[in-house]
Amino acid sequence: MTYCVGLKIDRGLVFMSDTRTNAGMDSISIFKKMHVWEDPGERVIVLMSAGNLATTQAVISVLDERTKAVGDRHAAVLETPSMYQTVRLVGETVKDVIAHSSPAGDKADSYFNASFILGGQIKGSAPRLFMIYPEGNFIESTDDTPFFQIGETKYGKPIIIRAYERSMSLAETVKLLLVSFDSTLKSNLSVGLPLDLLFLEKDAFQVGLEKRIGHDDPYYRTISEGWSSALKTAFASLPDFPG
Repeated sequence: MTYCVGLKIDRGLVFMSDTRTNAGMDSISIFKKMHVWEDPGERVIVLMSAGNLATTQAVISVLDERTKAVGDRHAAVLETPSMYQTVRLVGETVKDVIAHSSPAGDKADSYFNASFILGGQIKGSAPRLFMIYPEGNFIESTDDTPFFQIGETKYGKPIIIRAYERSMSLAETVKLLLVSFDSTLKSNLSVGLPLDLLFLEKDAFQVGLEKRIGHDDPYYRTISEGWSSALKTAFASLPDFPG
């Protein structure tokens, strides 16, 4: 399983993903689920993935055009004229990879499914954020839906909904995402550290912050322990049931 979040704030786009994959409790590995293509001064494209690992890796490989000789490689997402054309390219790639990977039959198709969050900014346009489904179709974030989640979403979503404000600073946004991820980590063993964090500042056209957060990260430990303590305090202050 996976947990990834892409979130839009006034300052830009913030992305966070876990790195755990598993094929049963005896086969747990760490794989990066956040992929970045950058042409400094022109564009930054970020893609996060959830689902079948072979499918997601194949999609990334096709987008990287790995069939070309090393000297001729130029990622396809660095050539699209707009974010809309970028998400169309990724959606078509997802659809094609799943179609070629799956034997005939809907049940087989579902085994190879994968979903993605795509975000970024190309010079001349605003930052945009999309969610791409296994069928290759997609939706874009709006003022009413300013964030997307893929993977194990149910534990961390209520926290984001309650506390999110579009005017949040980067520090506040990172704090919010860490609380959301910490709740998910404690609720589902198939989501795990380390976490990958990336900030794309509006109109910067380069990665503003990129960080991996591991078990030994002091800030993450402070957030995790503080959130647990705050919940206990809040629970103790609630009135007893009048039975």
